[in-house]
Amino acid sequence: MDYQVHTLQNGIRLLYKPVASTIAHCCFVVNAGARDEAHGRDGLAHFIEHLLFKATVRRNTNQILNHLELVGADLNAYTTKEYTCIHASFLKQHLERAIDLTEDIVFHSTFPEEELVKEKGVILDEIASYLDQPDEAIQDDFEDILFKNHPLGRNVLGTAESVNQLNRNDIQQFIAQNYNTHQMVFAVLGEYDFKQLVKLTEKYFGAVPENASLKNRIKPEIGLTETLRFSKPISQTHGVIGSQAYALNNQKKNGLLLLNNILGGMGMSSRLNLEIREKYGIAYSIESNYSAFSDSGIFSIYFGTDTEKAERAIKLIHKELKKLREQKLGTLQLQQAKQKFIGQIALGEENRISLIIAMAKSLIDFERVDSLEEIFARINAVTADELMDIANEIFDNSRMATLLFEPND
Repeated sequence: MDYQVHTLQNGIRLLYKPVASTIAHCCFVVNAGARDEAHGRDGLAHFIEHLLFKATVRRNTNQILNHLELVGADLNAYTTKEYTCIHASFLKQHLERAIDLTEDIVFHSTFPEEELVKEKGVILDEIASYLDQPDEAIQDDFEDILFKNHPLGRNVLGTAESVNQLNRNDIQQFIAQNYNTHQMVFAVLGEYDFKQLVKLTEKYFGAVPENASLKNRIKPEIGLTETLRFSKPISQTHGVIGSQAYALNNQKKNGLLLLNNILGGMGMSSRLNLEIREKYGIAYSIESNYSAFSDSGIFSIYFGTDTEKAERAIKLIHKELKKLREQKLGTLQLQQAKQKFIGQIALGEENRISLIIAMAKSLIDFERVDSLEEIFARINAVTADELMDIANEIFDNSRMATLLFEPND
């Protein structure tokens, strides 16, 4: 892949992907997320992400929000289990503006007490809104089952109780312990001279003090494999079936990505969609997902259906999983599955902000960014026998947990 990297003395890395366009994108990715929070401080990483936009030594909230919006640019951020990401899209002549603001909010936020109080209210509303969406809430509850009593099971938003307890000391301690400058990447996608980019990055990020703090992430143990049911004030039954899966650096990851795409990935032609929605009209929403973490992963199938159809939906899902465990894909089936997956990946490259964020994360996780040709080669190297072995491991009934949200009577 066509990209360049420059490392500052403090460990922060600049990643540049050249693309000829009047629009540019940048992101600042920190290898710190919800799984790095201390016990009882659930939601802290996400709380910090919100507060970065509130006040710095040089700017108040309005000045932060207007700095890029006044030139038509977009600024946003999000938090995951393992990352915090700030990103922006703008006309290419406003790059220095974006760099200046990014450095200011990441390293010079002041976290005033009045903003902490206000933002807790915003996040509590976000939690309440989230809980009102069972298709979203069930995913987090399922992760809590798979990673019982482990940080990976935490809801990124935290709970009302944990968020209310957070204070400035928690914030400062989390940043000191987790904002390792060697685990930070500032990435730019656009049409620039790399030497000029290096100068700007050195100008704004070069004086940031080095932080070489080490993480103490503990690999999760295998979680529960039972079926749990909860009554909710909802009109449909929502369900998730799944198991722990491969970590980011596992060689079987590519096979599971392909297998997931065959089973319930993007598009209407996945096996689950064709069999359960199109053939039987049972579930309006059904999909499978595979997410990999640094030391573990999650494979899950989500469905939403009328309560009287839920048990049949579960049986049909297990029928499809059994097929993949017992019936090896034919040569044509495998080739078509690879072509479909490769095409979807190629189209995903058109979403340039997602592309540069993915590249930044790859640099953190693997110390490299693979080209599309390298990614495609790994997918094409997957064999039908390997897919069958992976299916027998990950889709084994003894590994599977099931969570159901059912309507109150």
